[in-house]
Amino acid sequence: MPKHLEEYPEVLDAAQVAELLGLSVDYVRRLSRQGVLPAKRLPGGRTFRYFRDELVEWLREQDVTASLDEVEEERSEAS
Repeated sequence: MPKHLEEYPEVLDAAQVAELLGLSVDYVRRLSRQGVLPAKRLPGGRTFRYFRDELVEWLREQDVTASLDEVEEERSEAS
């Protein structure tokens, strides 16, 4: 069962971020390597850490747009 946001620690690992966002751990790591997610790399390591507040802010900044296929499908269903 998903946790409430406040139940997550202030600093999260990739598995916790994956649970929070409903993504796979591998995908979270890929987004982190690509610089999409606000992640911090620990010195001398391959491990990422994430500040909960930065993730929430990042999520708020994301625009939700429907793909062209989704728009066309909705139009055809409405007709």
